[in-house]
Amino acid sequence: MSLLDKPRAEPVAEPGPLRRNRDFLLLWIGAGLSALGLRASVAAYPLLMIFFGNSPAGAGVVGFAALLPQLVVQLPAGALIDRWDRRRLLIVCDVAGLLAMAAVTAMLLTGRLWLPLVAAAAFVDGAAGLFYRLAERAAISHVVHPSQLTAALGQNEARGQAAGLLGQPAAGGLFQFGRWLPFAFTALTHLLALVTLLAIRRPLQGARGAPVTTLRSDVAEGLRWVWRQRFMRTAVVLLAGSNLLFQVLMLTLALVVKEDDGSPLAIGMIGLVAGIGGVAGALAGSRAAGRAAPRAVLAGALTLWAALMAPVAFVSDPVVLGVLLGGMSFAGALMNVVAGVHQIKITPEALQGRVTSVFALVGSGTASAGALVGGFLLAAFGTHGTALGIAAGMGLLALAALVSPALRVAADPEPVADREPAADPEPPAPEIADTARSEEI
Repeated sequence: MSLLDKPRAEPVAEPGPLRRNRDFLLLWIGAGLSALGLRASVAAYPLLMIFFGNSPAGAGVVGFAALLPQLVVQLPAGALIDRWDRRRLLIVCDVAGLLAMAAVTAMLLTGRLWLPLVAAAAFVDGAAGLFYRLAERAAISHVVHPSQLTAALGQNEARGQAAGLLGQPAAGGLFQFGRWLPFAFTALTHLLALVTLLAIRRPLQGARGAPVTTLRSDVAEGLRWVWRQRFMRTAVVLLAGSNLLFQVLMLTLALVVKEDDGSPLAIGMIGLVAGIGGVAGALAGSRAAGRAAPRAVLAGALTLWAALMAPVAFVSDPVVLGVLLGGMSFAGALMNVVAGVHQIKITPEALQGRVTSVFALVGSGTASAGALVGGFLLAAFGTHGTALGIAAGMGLLALAALVSPALRVAADPEPVADREPAADPEPPAPEIADTARSEEI
């Protein structure tokens, strides 16, 4: 038996705490390492092209290459995740990212900088990271007991927020000591994540037969399934609008700081406070998911975002701006946990990858459009008018969430009964102060 073919553990009636779930911890750590490495490399690309290559245009090309997979790979990736073995796919993702970052590191150690290689590596690592996120999200229900799914997704969201919080400063600090170090660091995270994946015992998907449909029909099936779900269809439209507005907000914040003679360090401090808010929101989300309906959380988040966006038009102090953005991040992370639990519980196992990819595509697509829209709005109305405008837009989305009949159908879902509960390979033990656990939706 190879390292990739692990036997299924026998299920147990009462699982132990997540901190003793070996396979969950291995998957959680591996995915966290991959996310941290990807954030560091993405932050290092513009530093490399501007400070070493002296090419702002090159920085734009590399940044575009890193984000391009979100638009062109997202939907096919979701369908392939539902076809392929997820453990092998995750391993391939880490190997691809490792090789891409090793190539950039080797090039820089020779004192050279070749734009096509950096752009290709950025695309490969970005595509691998996209596949990784979708596959890990679809696999999580196979390594935790159904009663612990809420807590597990809360910990995953906190991990993602922490990776975003640490990735950029890690890239900047490493770049100070050697321009190759951020990419070597990312290669190392892929290697360590690979080790954790090889140690996971359980299968990461249910039993599957040979595919009898085409990739195109699989993608279409995922789109049709999302469209038939009234609540999810309406929610994804509202969140797409909020993603666009948030992209405009980020441009507005940067311009507000600049107009107040602030420095890039001030923008970094705002991001730091926002990241702390996101981590706190993710940890709170595992408890909110057991007590609040998805509709209430969605409407509440949109309302809070609108209320916190409006003051941006009147303040320029980085501390105050950081607190405002931290509050928004708190609400966003909390909502991500609640929405993630709802989605996984109502989505059939065979469609997990495709459904997640639909939501991710809509989010990334509107964020891209938001960058373009934000530039025009700021040029036409300035920071004051733009901030008030996006607050009003978010308020309209909140109102739509409150009155929409489609969102009222989101009753607490029953778990999809097409997958076997994950087993805990270790004997259950008395739980001691496991604050991450919560009640199931």
